[in-house]
Amino acid sequence: MLSVAGLSLSEVGENLPHTFDGGRVPFVTRVAVVTGGGSGLGREMALALAGSGYQVWVTGRTEDKLKETAALGGQRLRYAVLDVADGPAVREFFAGLERVDVLVNNAGTGSPAAAVEDVEEEDWRRVVDTNLTGSFLCAQAAYDVMLRQDPKGGRIINNGSISAHVPRPQGIAYTASKHAISGLTKGLELEGRAHGITACQIDIGNAATAMTARMQQGVLQPDGSIAVEPTFDPKIVADFVVRIADLPTSVAVPTLTVMAAGMPYVGRG
Repeated sequence: MLSVAGLSLSEVGENLPHTFDGGRVPFVTRVAVVTGGGSGLGREMALALAGSGYQVWVTGRTEDKLKETAALGGQRLRYAVLDVADGPAVREFFAGLERVDVLVNNAGTGSPAAAVEDVEEEDWRRVVDTNLTGSFLCAQAAYDVMLRQDPKGGRIINNGSISAHVPRPQGIAYTASKHAISGLTKGLELEGRAHGITACQIDIGNAATAMTARMQQGVLQPDGSIAVEPTFDPKIVADFVVRIADLPTSVAVPTLTVMAAGMPYVGRG
Protein backbone atom coordinates (compact mmCIF):
# COMPACT_ATOMS: atom_id res chain seq x y z
CA MET A 1 0.00 0.00 0.00
CA LEU A 2 1.32 3.43 -0.99
CA SER A 3 0.23 6.91 0.02
CA VAL A 4 2.16 9.99 -1.06
CA ALA A 5 1.78 13.18 0.95
CA GLY A 6 0.12 15.97 -0.95
CA LEU A 7 1.13 14.78 -4.42
CA SER A 8 0.01 12.25 -6.97
CA LEU A 9 2.83 10.06 -8.23
CA SER A 10 2.70 11.83 -11.58
CA GLU A 11 3.49 15.07 -9.77
CA VAL A 12 6.43 13.76 -7.77
CA GLY A 13 9.10 14.46 -10.36
CA GLU A 14 7.48 17.70 -11.54
CA ASN A 15 7.58 19.20 -8.05
CA LEU A 16 11.25 18.62 -7.31
CA PRO A 17 13.13 21.91 -6.96
CA HIS A 18 15.81 22.80 -9.50
CA THR A 19 19.04 24.63 -8.80
CA PHE A 20 21.37 26.42 -11.18
CA ASP A 21 25.13 26.57 -11.41
CA GLY A 22 26.04 30.23 -11.90
CA GLY A 23 22.89 30.72 -13.95
CA ARG A 24 24.39 28.68 -16.78
CA VAL A 25 23.91 24.92 -16.47
CA PRO A 26 20.63 23.73 -14.90
CA PHE A 27 20.64 20.50 -12.97
CA VAL A 28 18.15 18.67 -10.80
CA THR A 29 18.69 18.88 -7.06
CA ARG A 30 20.13 15.65 -5.65
CA VAL A 31 17.37 13.33 -4.47
CA ALA A 32 17.62 10.93 -1.53
CA VAL A 33 15.14 8.32 -0.31
CA VAL A 34 15.29 7.13 3.30
CA THR A 35 13.14 4.16 4.27
CA GLY A 36 11.99 3.78 7.86
CA GLY A 37 12.29 7.54 8.25
CA GLY A 38 9.50 8.16 10.73
CA SER A 39 11.70 7.99 13.82
CA GLY A 40 15.07 7.02 15.25
CA LEU A 41 18.04 6.64 12.94
CA GLY A 42 15.95 7.07 9.80
CA ARG A 43 14.68 10.45 10.96
CA GLU A 44 18.18 11.63 11.84
CA MET A 45 19.51 10.47 8.46
CA ALA A 46 16.71 12.18 6.56
CA LEU A 47 17.13 15.47 8.41
CA ALA A 48 20.89 15.43 7.92
CA LEU A 49 20.54 14.81 4.18
CA ALA A 50 17.94 17.57 3.86
CA GLY A 51 20.26 19.90 5.77
CA SER A 52 23.00 19.07 3.28
CA GLY A 53 20.88 20.15 0.34
CA TYR A 54 19.18 16.96 -0.78
CA GLN A 55 15.51 16.74 -1.68
CA VAL A 56 14.57 13.91 0.67
CA TRP A 57 11.71 11.45 0.58
CA VAL A 58 11.08 9.51 3.80
CA THR A 59 8.96 6.38 3.76
CA GLY A 60 7.47 4.27 6.51
CA ARG A 61 4.26 2.61 7.62
CA THR A 62 3.10 5.14 10.23
CA GLU A 63 1.87 8.40 8.73
CA ASP A 64 1.84 10.39 11.97
CA LYS A 65 5.53 9.69 12.53
CA LEU A 66 6.36 10.54 8.92
CA LYS A 67 4.50 13.84 9.24
CA GLU A 68 6.61 14.68 12.29
CA THR A 69 9.80 14.01 10.34
CA ALA A 70 8.59 16.00 7.35
CA ALA A 71 7.65 18.97 9.55
CA LEU A 72 11.19 19.06 10.92
CA GLY A 73 12.73 18.99 7.45
CA GLY A 74 10.90 21.90 5.85
CA GLN A 75 10.60 22.25 2.08
CA ARG A 76 13.33 19.74 1.35
CA LEU A 77 11.56 16.81 2.98
CA ARG A 78 8.45 14.93 1.83
CA TYR A 79 7.00 11.61 2.90
CA ALA A 80 5.21 8.58 1.49
CA VAL A 81 3.44 5.90 3.52
CA LEU A 82 5.00 2.71 2.21
CA ASP A 83 5.53 -0.87 3.34
CA VAL A 84 8.92 -1.86 1.89
CA ALA A 85 7.85 -5.52 1.77
CA ASP A 86 5.01 -4.63 -0.63
CA GLY A 87 6.63 -5.09 -4.04
CA PRO A 88 3.97 -3.40 -6.24
CA ALA A 89 3.80 -0.38 -3.91
CA VAL A 90 7.59 -0.05 -3.85
CA ARG A 91 7.79 -0.17 -7.64
CA GLU A 92 4.96 2.35 -7.97
CA PHE A 93 6.67 4.80 -5.64
CA PHE A 94 10.08 4.69 -7.31
CA ALA A 95 8.54 4.80 -10.80
CA GLY A 96 7.17 8.21 -9.88
CA LEU A 97 10.61 9.67 -9.17
CA GLU A 98 12.60 11.34 -11.93
CA ARG A 99 15.87 10.54 -10.21
CA VAL A 100 17.36 8.90 -7.13
CA ASP A 101 20.90 9.84 -6.22
CA VAL A 102 20.93 8.12 -2.83
CA LEU A 103 18.82 5.35 -1.34
CA VAL A 104 19.20 4.64 2.37
CA ASN A 105 17.72 1.23 3.16
CA ASN A 106 17.03 1.86 6.83
CA ALA A 107 13.62 0.23 7.40
CA GLY A 108 13.92 -2.75 9.67
CA THR A 109 12.28 -4.70 12.43
CA GLY A 110 13.07 -7.29 15.06
CA SER A 111 11.14 -10.07 16.77
CA PRO A 112 10.48 -11.03 20.38
CA ALA A 113 13.54 -12.54 22.06
CA ALA A 114 13.28 -16.30 21.75
CA ALA A 115 15.51 -19.35 21.73
CA VAL A 116 15.85 -21.05 18.34
CA GLU A 117 13.31 -23.75 19.19
CA ASP A 118 10.74 -21.14 20.24
CA VAL A 119 10.91 -18.77 17.26
CA GLU A 120 7.52 -18.44 15.60
CA GLU A 121 7.54 -18.90 11.82
CA GLU A 122 5.39 -15.78 11.49
CA ASP A 123 8.00 -13.72 13.32
CA TRP A 124 10.81 -15.16 11.20
CA ARG A 125 9.01 -14.34 7.94
CA ARG A 126 8.08 -10.82 9.08
CA VAL A 127 11.70 -9.98 9.96
CA VAL A 128 13.10 -11.41 6.73
CA ASP A 129 10.37 -9.79 4.61
CA THR A 130 11.11 -6.35 6.04
CA ASN A 131 14.85 -6.39 6.63
CA LEU A 132 16.00 -8.38 3.62
CA THR A 133 13.27 -8.56 0.98
CA GLY A 134 12.24 -4.97 1.63
CA SER A 135 15.83 -3.77 1.20
CA PHE A 136 16.15 -5.74 -2.03
CA LEU A 137 12.87 -4.45 -3.46
CA CYS A 138 13.79 -0.82 -2.74
CA ALA A 139 17.33 -1.30 -4.07
CA GLN A 140 16.02 -2.95 -7.23
CA ALA A 141 13.52 -0.15 -7.88
CA ALA A 142 16.06 2.59 -7.12
CA TYR A 143 18.62 0.80 -9.30
CA ASP A 144 16.20 0.97 -12.22
CA VAL A 145 15.83 4.74 -11.79
CA MET A 146 19.59 5.20 -11.44
CA LEU A 147 20.15 3.38 -14.73
CA ARG A 148 17.73 5.64 -16.61
CA GLN A 149 18.49 9.05 -15.13
CA ASP A 150 20.90 11.59 -16.57
CA PRO A 151 23.57 11.57 -15.33
CA LYS A 152 23.38 7.85 -14.69
CA GLY A 153 24.46 6.32 -11.38
CA GLY A 154 23.88 6.70 -7.66
CA ARG A 155 24.59 5.26 -4.24
CA ILE A 156 22.74 2.69 -2.12
CA ILE A 157 23.43 2.69 1.62
CA ASN A 158 22.17 -0.34 3.52
CA ASN A 159 21.71 -0.27 7.28
CA GLY A 160 23.39 -3.43 8.47
CA SER A 161 24.13 -4.02 12.13
CA ILE A 162 26.77 -5.34 14.47
CA SER A 163 24.52 -8.42 14.21
CA ALA A 164 25.69 -8.76 10.61
CA HIS A 165 28.96 -9.98 12.12
CA VAL A 166 28.13 -11.53 15.51
CA PRO A 167 24.75 -12.55 16.97
CA ARG A 168 23.04 -11.61 20.17
CA PRO A 169 21.40 -14.39 22.18
CA GLN A 170 17.78 -15.11 21.24
CA GLY A 171 17.81 -12.99 18.08
CA ILE A 172 18.39 -15.47 15.27
CA ALA A 173 15.89 -13.97 12.78
CA TYR A 174 17.35 -10.49 13.04
CA THR A 175 20.91 -11.83 12.89
CA ALA A 176 20.23 -13.93 9.80
CA SER A 177 18.53 -11.04 8.01
CA LYS A 178 21.45 -8.71 8.70
CA HIS A 179 24.03 -11.30 7.60
CA ALA A 180 22.05 -11.46 4.36
CA ILE A 181 22.30 -7.68 3.96
CA SER A 182 26.06 -8.17 3.61
CA GLY A 183 25.49 -10.38 0.57
CA LEU A 184 22.93 -7.98 -0.86
CA THR A 185 25.33 -5.06 -0.52
CA LYS A 186 28.19 -6.92 -2.20
CA GLY A 187 25.93 -8.02 -5.04
CA LEU A 188 24.69 -4.47 -5.63
CA GLU A 189 28.23 -3.10 -5.53
CA LEU A 190 29.48 -5.70 -8.00
CA GLU A 191 26.70 -5.28 -10.55
CA GLY A 192 26.70 -1.51 -10.19
CA ARG A 193 30.33 -1.07 -11.25
CA ALA A 194 29.51 -0.68 -14.92
CA HIS A 195 26.81 1.90 -14.23
CA GLY A 196 28.29 4.24 -11.65
CA ILE A 197 26.18 2.70 -8.87
CA THR A 198 27.92 2.01 -5.58
CA ALA A 199 26.68 0.23 -2.47
CA CYS A 200 27.67 0.62 1.16
CA GLN A 201 26.75 -1.22 4.34
CA ILE A 202 26.84 0.72 7.60
CA ASP A 203 26.99 -1.57 10.60
CA ILE A 204 25.71 0.34 13.62
CA GLY A 205 26.12 -0.69 17.23
CA ASN A 206 24.00 0.81 20.00
CA ALA A 207 23.04 4.21 18.60
CA ALA A 208 20.79 5.80 21.22
CA THR A 209 17.27 5.43 19.84
CA ALA A 210 13.99 4.08 21.20
CA MET A 211 15.03 0.64 19.91
CA THR A 212 18.17 0.63 22.06
CA ALA A 213 16.67 2.19 25.20
CA ARG A 214 16.67 -1.25 26.79
CA MET A 215 20.48 -1.18 26.79
CA GLN A 216 20.31 1.20 29.73
CA GLN A 217 18.35 -1.34 31.80
CA GLY A 218 20.63 -4.22 30.90
CA VAL A 219 20.44 -6.85 28.17
CA LEU A 220 21.21 -10.56 27.99
CA GLN A 221 24.84 -11.43 27.27
CA PRO A 222 26.21 -14.68 25.77
CA ASP A 223 27.39 -15.90 29.17
CA GLY A 224 23.86 -15.59 30.56
CA SER A 225 24.50 -12.41 32.54
CA ILE A 226 22.57 -9.15 32.21
CA ALA A 227 24.68 -6.07 31.53
CA VAL A 228 24.13 -2.39 30.76
CA GLU A 229 25.70 -1.44 27.42
CA PRO A 230 26.92 1.99 26.28
CA THR A 231 25.15 3.94 23.54
CA PHE A 232 26.05 6.96 21.40
CA ASP A 233 24.38 9.90 19.65
CA PRO A 234 22.58 8.78 16.44
CA LYS A 235 23.42 12.13 14.82
CA ILE A 236 26.95 10.77 14.42
CA VAL A 237 25.59 8.01 12.19
CA ALA A 238 23.58 10.56 10.21
CA ASP A 239 26.74 12.59 9.68
CA PHE A 240 28.51 9.54 8.26
CA VAL A 241 25.57 8.92 5.91
CA VAL A 242 25.86 12.45 4.53
CA ARG A 243 29.62 12.11 4.10
CA ILE A 244 29.22 8.88 2.17
CA ALA A 245 26.33 10.25 0.12
CA ASP A 246 28.40 13.27 -0.88
CA LEU A 247 31.28 11.20 -2.22
CA PRO A 248 31.63 10.93 -6.00
CA THR A 249 30.43 7.58 -7.32
CA SER A 250 34.02 6.93 -8.41
CA VAL A 251 34.67 6.26 -4.71
CA ALA A 252 33.26 3.17 -3.00
CA VAL A 253 32.85 2.57 0.74
CA PRO A 254 31.84 -1.10 0.88
CA THR A 255 31.50 -1.27 4.69
CA LEU A 256 31.65 1.03 7.68
CA THR A 257 31.24 0.12 11.35
CA VAL A 258 30.08 2.80 13.80
CA MET A 259 29.48 1.77 17.40
CA ALA A 260 29.53 2.88 20.99
CA ALA A 261 33.04 2.53 22.38
CA GLY A 262 33.17 -0.28 24.88
CA MET A 263 30.11 -2.18 23.70
CA PRO A 264 30.57 -5.99 23.70
CA TYR A 265 31.42 -6.52 20.04
CA VAL A 266 35.17 -7.06 19.77
CA GLY A 267 35.56 -10.38 21.55
CA ARG A 268 31.81 -10.68 22.24
CA GLY A 269 30.93 -14.01 23.82
